[in-house]
Amino acid sequence: MSTMTNNENTSTARETLARIIDTSSPASLLSCGALATEMSRIWQEHQDGVNVRTLDTADPNASLFLDRVADLALITDTLEHLPHGEGALLLGQLRNYGTHQIAVLVGETPDWAFTDFIGLGFRRHAELENDNGVLTLYTYNLDTYNHKRAWNNPEKWANPEMWGKAWW
Repeated sequence: MSTMTNNENTSTARETLARIIDTSSPASLLSCGALATEMSRIWQEHQDGVNVRTLDTADPNASLFLDRVADLALITDTLEHLPHGEGALLLGQLRNYGTHQIAVLVGETPDWAFTDFIGLGFRRHAELENDNGVLTLYTYNLDTYNHKRAWNNPEKWANPEMWGKAWW
């Protein structure tokens, strides 16, 4: 998922989600929201062995059982209708329990700001026009979230000879 913050982007939300699904080629999908579920079902119909789990948009946390980690979670038409705390809980649980990639399409709402998503480790990728206004695409990718730091290795520590030997 490449970064693109372009207000003149002519892609529709449906096309954008289709590209994300196609690029990540998930074997397991978790969807919440009408568009997310529609796109997940289309992928499932065209791929063998794809597992799709759907959450209820009214109370997604109630049916969020984390017995299996999803390769990709798609969230649409959900955060706008949930209290902020419930939405943050949903995104946080998906992220913390190892969902490899998360894509969230959210409409303009006073409850959710750019900083809320950045604080959860998401990146803003695009603003998409649709029939109901502007949708903003935020994504989280476990593989690229926490980049490797040069200082976080034994050569840069005060006692590299003790790396892996003593714990205090």
